[in-house]
Order: sequence, then structure tokens, then C-alpha cells
Amino acid sequence: MKSLGFRLIVALIVGITVVSTLSSWYGVQREKDELRLDLEHKAETFSEGLTGNAEPLLLNGDRDSMTRLVEQFGNRGQLLGLAIVDPNGAPVAVTRSIASYLRPAGAQLQAALHANKTISAYTRIRFRRVYLVVAPLHRADKSVAGAMMLVYDTGFIRAATLRVWGLALIHFGFQVLIIAGITVLIVRWSLMRPIARAARWMHALRLGGDETAPPMRDLDFLAPLANEVAPLIASVHEARAAAAAEARLRNAKEQIWTAQRLADNVKTKLAGSHLYVVSNREPYIHSRGPQGITVSVPASGLVTAIEPILCACNGTWVAHGSGSADRLTVDAHDRLPVPPQEPRYTLRRVWLTGEEEQGYYYGFANEGLWPLCHIAHTRPTFRAADWEQYMRVNEKFADALVEEIGDDAHPVVLIQDYHFALLPRLLKERLPHARVAIFWHIPWPNPESFDICPWQRELVEGLLGADLIGFHVQAHCNNFLDTVDRALEARVDWERFSVKRNDHWSAVRPIPISVDIPLDDHAVEDNRSEDYRRLLKQEWNFEASWLAVGVDRMDYTKGILERFLAVESLLDNHAQYVGEFTLIQIGAPTRSTIPRYAELQMELEREAERINVRFRRGNWRPILLVQEQQEHSQLLRFYRAAHVCLVTSLHDGMNLVAKEFVAARRDERGVLLLSRFTGAARELRDAILVNPYDTYSTGEAIAQALGMESAEMTDRMRRMRHWIKEHNIYWWASSLLSALCDLRIEPGVEAKPSQIEKLVP
Repeated sequence: MKSLGFRLIVALIVGITVVSTLSSWYGVQREKDELRLDLEHKAETFSEGLTGNAEPLLLNGDRDSMTRLVEQFGNRGQLLGLAIVDPNGAPVAVTRSIASYLRPAGAQLQAALHANKTISAYTRIRFRRVYLVVAPLHRADKSVAGAMMLVYDTGFIRAATLRVWGLALIHFGFQVLIIAGITVLIVRWSLMRPIARAARWMHALRLGGDETAPPMRDLDFLAPLANEVAPLIASVHEARAAAAAEARLRNAKEQIWTAQRLADNVKTKLAGSHLYVVSNREPYIHSRGPQGITVSVPASGLVTAIEPILCACNGTWVAHGSGSADRLTVDAHDRLPVPPQEPRYTLRRVWLTGEEEQGYYYGFANEGLWPLCHIAHTRPTFRAADWEQYMRVNEKFADALVEEIGDDAHPVVLIQDYHFALLPRLLKERLPHARVAIFWHIPWPNPESFDICPWQRELVEGLLGADLIGFHVQAHCNNFLDTVDRALEARVDWERFSVKRNDHWSAVRPIPISVDIPLDDHAVEDNRSEDYRRLLKQEWNFEASWLAVGVDRMDYTKGILERFLAVESLLDNHAQYVGEFTLIQIGAPTRSTIPRYAELQMELEREAERINVRFRRGNWRPILLVQEQQEHSQLLRFYRAAHVCLVTSLHDGMNLVAKEFVAARRDERGVLLLSRFTGAARELRDAILVNPYDTYSTGEAIAQALGMESAEMTDRMRRMRHWIKEHNIYWWASSLLSALCDLRIEPGVEAKPSQIEKLVP
């Protein structure tokens, strides 16, 4: 640090010296020019007046008068003396002090006489700097009768410039002292102390201590270093937490999956192969805003589960580029290294036209397949134009995948959801050596319902291109196999839950998706539920003693309207909760361009207002409808404040809200009221299961939850949390990828049912 301070001071002194020298030189030159200009002006004016007096005296030959003239005016100010000469340059009258200057100035005298004009010059005569002015004297006919020479002393100009240099030197000295002092203080207070604190902190981290981190403003002057240090520190904490968690798991002989364990396991399974993930939604979205281009991560359990694997194997994620600034951040091949802070894998973006997105996503996928698979009493709409776009987009993604895979000898491809039912077959036809899995995140209906789809054969045929087809629950697997048996000529092996079609075997397996739950949650005693409730009441300006929460997209499959009616039934039949119970319904608007969704939003607003008007008392209302997207960190407040979480989906593949609520309850309190038509109901058996269509029974179930004893509540929550810890999002990803990697695919060789059987998680 001392050498750094010394170098800074030396550098500043050198810089000040250069700047001061240039500034002083400019000031000296300006002063010199002004003094010379003033002298020249005075000399010109004086010579003009004096030649008028000298010309008659020279023409009359009056030497005495000329001698008196030169003696009288020859010693004024900077004027050293005068001399009057004849046409040959011989002196006629001269001031004694400059008599010796005539010979050295002979050249200027002769030049003025011959040119018949005034000549001036700065010169050195007898080691003295002088300014000479030689003006010709004329006869009446303007011929030259002689000349007058004026000699000025210019020493005062040199003295003035030396004075300027002296003042500049004094100023420079003061500047050096002040700058050196300020530099020492800056180095000491702004560099040495913050860096010393950061060094102590890093030393404590290295030794495993708990030294408090210094404020990041301490390192503002080293912004690039600070930007690298922050992720490094986070990585250190994550690595230590993972190591500690793994140690606890080993000591307890538990088999709980972590991000690191997932990455290590699948990396071993891949054995050098690359993983390619396909989804409609991308893991990182770039948007253009007031602060420029920003990047956001959509709230998705899929990103949480898949990203550690992609990072471990330097994989590729292929997705629709939907952000307003997505095109500005990719290279010439539409690729982007991610995560932004520490790139570990590749995001390949696929561009869709507005017509393609409307037909493929909003049309066929969400107006056709979504209501068809959920059987939620909304008629599916199938249009030939939408089907054309759906096929075109699936082919476009197939092209992108083939381009990304290139000559990879053992690619592993994981396709996500109902947007890409045709993609497994398209990919398998081009790359038969690829191992392909697709996970269908929504329900699969019974074959009679799926028969409504005009293109059911093409969809099922496309899915059977995959080596592994995953669903959330066994019932959906059964429905899919029934549909295959009914729609296609294929061999359905019910014993091994697999299908043979065109000499290709596809395994069908239930692998329920889950959420992440921190491993150290059991060590956290969180009794702040009342604090969360108090803060929410202040934020949303309502009063209530009992809180329930519902978190859903504004979708007709989520049973939100039935939930409102159940609250109304509760208040009708349990008067003690009137004025005391409030449901906070968080509804994120979605697919608002589809008419059914816009209608649902207006219907929910009307119903909530009707119930509120009927029961409202003062500042209390039974339903608080929050129509906005909430980040997961914000949702935690609602989960932890609620006495009850209501998940009343009419039909759902899994519904991760139920698992998120359980994962958030570190205090092991709260009651989950769960629709038995969700995939989560197969796992979270300690929830209160309800039929959401029976609004009276659901209202009674809410009353049961509110009146539940603390011991029973804790037992139920503890068992559900234990299940989720053992079957978390990393377990799901490992089960899916490990099963696929265990299947050997060789071109031209039929996969055997015995191999398929090994795919059981």
C-alpha cells in the first residue's frame, strides 16, 4: 500500500508538473506578446511625432537644435536614446548613451534609408536586448534626407516573464503539497482501510469464520473486481452449505438430492454426452427498458432443476426467444452463453413470427390441447390453421436441435411439455442414435376425451418417437397407453408400461415434479407468521384474524370461482368467521388474448365483489383479489402468513403451489387444503383433500382447517415436508435423466423390453 501511495503521488506530481508547465508557458508567452505589442505601439506613436520635429532641423542644418532634441527626448521610460543621421548613415546628432550602438545597427539604418520606410526589429547589441525603430526623414519632395533611430530597452519584458515563471513555481509548490496531502488521505481512507476490511473478511471466509461482509461501496472504485468477488463469495457460501448438507446427509444416512449431487450424478450418467433441453419458455429473458437492457429469470421449477445439469455438462437449452431485447444479445448463430454472471452452458434461441406464435402457442396448444387435457368443462377449439402453425413450429425447433447437435455421437435430448408433441418423432427420424425423452407436464385425459382432437394420431405418433415419456402420475400414464391402444396399431406392454411402434420401444413412466426445499430448513426456527400477517394487513389495508391464501394463474382449470363460492359457504354456515376470515387470492393474468381467459377474469372480479358487498364490515372483506404477478420471494410472505392454503384445481397435472406452500412453512404450521383432482394429492396425503365442485364440503373443510389442533397441524406438515425433501426437484430431474441415460440406443438395433424395464426410477 505504501508503494501504491508513493506511485500515486509521483504520478500526480508528474501530471501537475506537465500541466503547470504548459499553463505557465502559455501565460508567459501571452504576457510577452502583450508587452511587446504595447512597446511597439508606443514606439510607433513616439517616432511619428518626433520625426515631424527633426525633419526641419535636419534640412536647415541646425546641429545644435538637433543635439538638444536628442538629449531632451533620449532618456524617457524604456527609451535608451535617439540618433539622427544623414543620407549616408553618418551621425548628425546622437544621445551619448547609444553612441556605441550606431555601428552595430548599421544594417537597419541602411535598410531604412534605401527602402525609404520605417523598419523595426528586436535585436541584441553589446549583450543588451533592445528594440530598434529606424524612421526615414524626408525633404519637401519626399526624398530621403536622413533617418532617426530610436533604441528601446526590452529588459523589462524579460523581467516580467521571469516574474510570471516565479509565481507559477510558487503555485506549483502549493499544488504539489495540497495534492500530495489529499492523495495520502484518499489512499488511507478510501483504499487502504476498505481493502484491509475486505482482506480480513476474505481471510475469515478462508478460515471458515463468520466475519461480517464489508459494504460493497467500499469496493466501488474497483467495480470489475467487486463484480467478480460477489459471485465468488456466493459460490463459496453455496459450496460450504452443500458440503455441510452432504455431510449431514452422510451422517444421517439419508438420500436427499441436492443441486450438486444431481449435477455429479447426471454428469456420470452422461459419460461425456451432451444434454439438450427444449422448452417453449426460455430460462433467461432480455428486455429493453428505461435502464437499458435487463435480464430476468422466469419463476420456474424447471430452471431450478435443469440448470445444474446443463452447467455440469456444458449443455444447450433451445427455447423460443420472446424477450424484446433477445435478438440484441445473441451471436450470429442465435446463441448466448448463460448464466450472465458466470456462463456455463448455451442458450439457443428460436425465433417465431407473430402468426406462428398465435397459431402454435395461443391457438393449438392453449385453446386446443390445454382444455382437452384438463377436462375442465371448457370446450377445446381446433382450427386447421393452428395445426399448420403447430407443425411448422415443431419442425423449426427440430431444425434448430439438429443444427445444435451436429455430429455429437451420443446426444441426450429432454423435451418439455405439450408444445412439442411432434418433436420426438421429427428428431428421431433425423437422428436415430439420439436418446430422447419428453415430459408431459399437464394431465393426459381418457381416450374418449382425447378422441375429440382431429389430429390425435399424429400427436401420439409424434410422442412415441421418444424413448421415454414422463407424466406426473400413474393415472395419466394409464390414460396415455389406453389412447395409444385405441388410436394406433402398436404393441402396448402393460406389464412393463411400454409401447412398441415401428420397431421402436417407448417407456411410459410416472415421475412427479416437485420443488426445491433448503436442506437447512430443519435448523431454522421461524415463528414470524404473526409478523408476516401484520405486514400484509398494513400493505393491503384490511383486517382479519384468520388468513387463507390462494396462488394461481387466472386459469379456468384452477377452480378459483369454486373457491370463492366455498368461502361464501363457510361464512354462511360458520358465522364466527364473518369479520374474521379473509382469503387473499393472488391471480396472475395469463393468456389474456384468448377470449375465455378474458371472460374468466371479469367473472372472478364480479363474483369477488358480490361476496364482498354481501359480507363486508368496516375495513374487513372476505376476499382480497390481487391481480398481479408476484415473484417467488414475494409469495413466501403470503405462504408464511396464511393459516390455510387453498389449492382447489378442477384438474391439474401436479400443481406446484401446494408443494411451494409446504416448503415455505419452516415453522411446520399451517394447513394445506388440496383438490383431489391434482397430481399433488397422490403425494401430499396429509393435506385435507376436497372435491372443489362441492362448494359446501369445501367450505366445511376450511372450517376444519381453521379449527385444527396445533399438534395435528404440526404432524401433518412435518410429514409432508419430509416427503418433499426426499422427492424434491433435483430428485425429479435425476430420475428423469438417469432413466433415459440408462437406456442404450444403437442405430438399427431394436431396444429390448428388458432394457425398458430398467427405466423404473
